[in-house]
Amino acid sequence: MVSNDSSDPKGSAGEAAASVISEPSFEAPPTSYVATAYSLRGRTASGRPVSVGLIAADPRILPLGSRVKLEAGNYTGEYLVADTGGAVRGRHIDIWTPSAREAMKFGKRVIKLTVLSYGGKRKAPKTTK
Repeated sequence: MVSNDSSDPKGSAGEAAASVISEPSFEAPPTSYVATAYSLRGRTASGRPVSVGLIAADPRILPLGSRVKLEAGNYTGEYLVADTGGAVRGRHIDIWTPSAREAMKFGKRVIKLTVLSYGGKRKAPKTTK
């Protein structure tokens, strides 16, 4: 219990700590995802050439253009959701790697993913005339 008595030296520190804790946070808490890796060549679903720093995700969960932070051992860092895949459904991501050997070494593991920003680009529905 924090004392309201101004002579209490702990009172001002307690109030300062409370003000720091009550500041709003704009970063969502990390969520567990299943991660695998792939090393296909070509272009992603967003039209970008494949490269390091790109991941594939279910666009219903993480739309194309979303920026995320991964906690995945040697693959920890910020990534861009630029691809989708037939087997990438729900809370599953695929991390692009330059070689099949690296993808196989990565295997399948549970990682922590923090959404930094959601992408807004979704494919427009096809219309027929």
